[in-house]
Parts: sequence; C-alpha cells; structure tokens
Amino acid sequence: MSGPMDRRGEETRPVRPSPRGLAGLMVLPRSLAFLALVIASLVVLSPLTPFLVLPRRVVLAISLRVLRFWLFLLHHVAGLSFRVRGLEHLEGIGPCMVAAKHQSAFETLALQVILTDPAIVLKRELTLIPVAGWTMARLRHIAIDRRAGAAALMNLVRDAKARLAEGRSLVIFPEGTRSAPLSPPDYKPGVVALYRALKVPCIPVALNSGVFWPRRDLRRFPGTITIEFLPPIPPGLAGDRFRSELEGAIETRSTALALEALRQD
Repeated sequence: MSGPMDRRGEETRPVRPSPRGLAGLMVLPRSLAFLALVIASLVVLSPLTPFLVLPRRVVLAISLRVLRFWLFLLHHVAGLSFRVRGLEHLEGIGPCMVAAKHQSAFETLALQVILTDPAIVLKRELTLIPVAGWTMARLRHIAIDRRAGAAALMNLVRDAKARLAEGRSLVIFPEGTRSAPLSPPDYKPGVVALYRALKVPCIPVALNSGVFWPRRDLRRFPGTITIEFLPPIPPGLAGDRFRSELEGAIETRSTALALEALRQD
C-alpha cells in the first residue's frame, strides 16, 4: 500500500514517535483535552473582544500571557514541551527577517513568545477567525491574500518595511505552508524578493515540531520540540545565493533535528 503523498505528489513516510503501552493509549485523550482547554479559553475570552480597541501594547501584553498559558497547557496536559537553541545569533542584530521552517501551528505560537513582538506573515483567512484572528489583526501581523498575485508581494514588501521601521522583526515561512518532516522542500520566490527589498540580515530557523505535532492530525505526541536559530545571512547577497544558503541551512538542521527526535523515541 502506498504511503501518504506530499504537496508535490511524492510519496512520504509518516515521521512521528510511536509511544507504547499506556503512554501510547493516552496520546489522543491528552491531545483532545489540550485542544478543548484552548477552545474553552477562547470562549472565556470572547466577551473581552471589545477591549481590542485598547492600545496595542496592552493587547500585546495580554496576548503573550495567553500564548504562554497555551504552551503551559501543551506541556502539562499533552506532555509536549520545547527548547530553544541559538539565541546568541539574535544578539546585536536588531530588527531583521526571521525565515523559519513551518511544520505545525506550534511555531506560530512559540515564535511570538520567543521573539516577544514579531510581525508574522500569515494568510489573510487566519485573521477572520473569531477572537484569535481578530487579535492577530490588532497586533498588526502581516496578512496576505494569496489570490492577489503580484499585488500581494507589493503589499507584503510595503507592510514589512513599515513593521521593521517600528522596530519589529519579521517572521516568514519560506515554503508558505506546513511541510512534513523529511519531505522535499518547496521554497517560494517571495522570500527572496522580500530579502532583497528589506536589506536586513536574515536569521534561518530550523525545527522539528512536525515530529510531535503532525499536520492534519489531532494528536500531539509527548516529547520536546527543538527550535534552533542559525547564524545570520547578511544582506546584499544575490538572490540565487541567498536562496541556496537559506534552504541549505534550514533543511540540513531541520533534518538533523527530526532524526535526533526520532532517535530519542
């Protein structure tokens, strides 16, 4: 029987831990409990949505507390924690472009906490989600309409420059969507165009979140996700060289981190 197909139509093998015994039986119930608590927290917070008109710094402070609470639940309910490596590569850089591997929803939560107040590039549909999406819009993340073609890239560059001028770093997922661990990379040209337009250092980020938080799966497998910030790529490189260095750095380390996680299983 064939395995699942990736977004290029190529067969891939599921990459995930295989806990045994009681630990394996409890993965789904613990995952559903985590999801239920997150949804419940959004329901509890929904009457407070009028307070999104408060100053952005107030909304940011509240949002960070909610995100930390969700990560607390992820650890203590689902048994999934995380560690961060390479933070020294952010020292003295200032506002920059952070290009991260994207394997799950986890990094969209964790990077906001790790970086404190980044501007995340996300698809416009996410800002329409009640409470969470409205908050993302109020925090002035960068929402793009993928159907807008060239205009979407122009708007992205304009908004990214504005966020950098505010002293915020930019987080972009170069593949544009989640990818399974160890699957072939599919980097979009937008990340190169953005790098050339912004003229700031780019920090690659490797991770292995998809091993524990698979795409299109309710299960959150217990373990420790690793997020690793890599040495910065300086501004001013030719587009082809930048793309080669970015993809090489992210994919090499993300593959190593995925294999490291699986060896620990």
